[in-house]
Amino acid sequence: MCLAVPSKIIEIDGYAATVDVMGLRKKISLMLLPDEPKIGDYVLVHAGFAINKIEPHEAEQALKLYEEIIKEMEVEEKSW
Repeated sequence: MCLAVPSKIIEIDGYAATVDVMGLRKKISLMLLPDEPKIGDYVLVHAGFAINKIEPHEAEQALKLYEEIIKEMEVEEKSW
């Protein structure tokens, strides 16, 4: 299964960027993006590469779903 995570660009250095993913920061490559990104853009990141820009409302909806899934998993883990 492939999972691309919505991430917000907070810093750009050539073809590399630092993104924020639910409070975690990670360095990624921008080399696969067809359009030049800017700070504040949301991108889908897979295997360390930004593969597509997405609209902020789409990213926020996806991140809310991820948060709900994580919370549900934590509840299930505690019940073991």
